[in-house]
Amino acid sequence: MTSPPVFRFDNSYFAELEGLYAPWNGAEVPDPTIVKLNRELAHELGIDAERIDSPVGAAFLAGSESPEGAAPLAQAYAGHQFGAFVPQLGDGRALLVGELIDRNGQRRDLHLKGSGRTPFSRGGDGKAVLGPVLREYLIGEFMHAVGVPTTRSLAAVTTGELVLREGPQPGAVLARVASSHIRVGTFQLFAARGDDEKLGRLADYTIRRHDPHLAESEEPYLQLLRALIDRQASLVAKWMGLGFVHGVMNTDNTTISGETIDYGPCAFIDRFDPSAVFSSIDRHGRYAYAQQPQIAQWNLARFAETLLKLIDPTNTEQAIASATAALDEYPQIYEQYWSGEMSAKLGLERLEATEHTLVDGLLDGMAKSGVDFTQLFRSLSSVLRGDDAHFAELTGKDEALEEWKTRWLARHESEETEALVRADDMDRVNPVYIPRNHKVEEALQAATAGDLAPFEVLHGLLDDPYTAVDGRDDYAEPAPSDFGCYTTYCGT
Repeated sequence: MTSPPVFRFDNSYFAELEGLYAPWNGAEVPDPTIVKLNRELAHELGIDAERIDSPVGAAFLAGSESPEGAAPLAQAYAGHQFGAFVPQLGDGRALLVGELIDRNGQRRDLHLKGSGRTPFSRGGDGKAVLGPVLREYLIGEFMHAVGVPTTRSLAAVTTGELVLREGPQPGAVLARVASSHIRVGTFQLFAARGDDEKLGRLADYTIRRHDPHLAESEEPYLQLLRALIDRQASLVAKWMGLGFVHGVMNTDNTTISGETIDYGPCAFIDRFDPSAVFSSIDRHGRYAYAQQPQIAQWNLARFAETLLKLIDPTNTEQAIASATAALDEYPQIYEQYWSGEMSAKLGLERLEATEHTLVDGLLDGMAKSGVDFTQLFRSLSSVLRGDDAHFAELTGKDEALEEWKTRWLARHESEETEALVRADDMDRVNPVYIPRNHKVEEALQAATAGDLAPFEVLHGLLDDPYTAVDGRDDYAEPAPSDFGCYTTYCGT
C-alpha cells in the first residue's frame, strides 16, 4: 500500500491573520479520482508524485480529507465587481489548504476550487465541474509556459458525483498553487469596515510575504502600492502581447502577488479586434481587450484607497497626494513594459518613444483587415529570413500592412544583431500555439464525455508553444467561420 503523501506545510496566513478567514473543511465526496496531475509541479513543491497519485492523495486534493499539517480555511474579501462594490465576498467554493515551502524555499499556497460550500458561499452549491476545471488547468499552465505570472495547476480531480449546471456534469476540484491568494479585495473588506487593526496586520503580513525589503522603508505602505503598480503593469502588458482577454478584472481577481488568477471567462483573440469581449456577463465591454490597461489602473486606485490611513495616519490630504502621485506614474510604467513586449515580438532591441506609430500602425492594420493576431506575429520571423509568403497569405497583401512591412524591415536595418539571430529570438517570444478557443472547447467537451485524449494533445502542444509539431497545423489556425461568436462563462 502506498504511503500517504507528505506536505511541507508552514501556515503563516492561518497563524498570523486570525479574523481574516473562516477555518473550514471541504465537503466529503464519494469517489475522488485524479484525472490530471502536474508531476513537474509536484516535484517542485517537494511532494512525491507517486504518493499523491493515489486514492489518499485524491481525497486530499479534492478537499474531502485534510493532510497532516494542513490548516484549511476560506479567505474573506470584498471587491468591485464590474465597477460595483460588494462589501462581502470571500471563498464561496474554495479552500486554502495551507502553505507549502517548495524546494527553492519559496512559500506557495495550495488552494482548492470546487471543494464545497463555505460560510461565504452566498447561496451557491460550492461545487465545480470537470470542463471548467480542465480549462483553468490548461490555460494556467500555458501562461506559465510563456512566462506570464500565474497561478499554477497541480491537479484536476473528479469527485464521483454529478453537479447540476446546464444538465448534470461530472463534479471536479482544481488544486492550484500561487505565491498567495491575497487580493485587492482582501484589503477592501477591512478598509470598508473601518477595521484599521486588521488592515494594518494584513498590510504588514503582505509586505513580509511579498516585499520583505520594504519593511525597512520609511514609507512601507506607499512603497507597497508602488510595487503593485509595477507588478500589475508588467502583467497586463504580457496579457496584451498574447491577445489575452481576462474577462473579469474585478478587484477580487487582482492579486497582490501580480499573478493571473481565475480563468473562468477568459479567451484569446483570433482575428484581431481591440474591442473583443467574450464573457457572457461583460455586457457593456468593461473588460474588453483594449480596456485592460486602464482597468488595471482603476483597480490599483481602489487598492490605494485602502492604504490611505496607513500611508499617513495623521494627514489624509497628504496621503491622497502621495498615492495619487504614485498612480499617475502607472501609464508611463505600463508603456515601458508594453514597449518591451512589442520590441521583442517585432525583433527589435528596443522601441524608441518616437516609434510608437510602428506598433500602432501594425495593430490598426490588423484590426481593419481582421488578421489573426498570433499567426501574424509568428510570420514576421519568416519575413525577416526573406520569406514573406505566410505574411502575404495572412494579410491578403493588404496595402496598409504591406506598407507597414516595408517600414518595419527598414527599421531592422539599423539593428546591430544579425537578422537570422533576431528571427530566432522572435520565435522564442511569438508562440505557434495558443489555447485556441475552438480547440479548448473540443478538448473540454470530449473530456466531459470521458475522452481525455484531445485534452492531452492540446496540453502537450501548449507545454512547448514555440515549437511547431508536424501534423498539428490545425492547432495553430483560428476558429473556422462556422464556430460562430465565442462566449465564455464563469465556470470555475
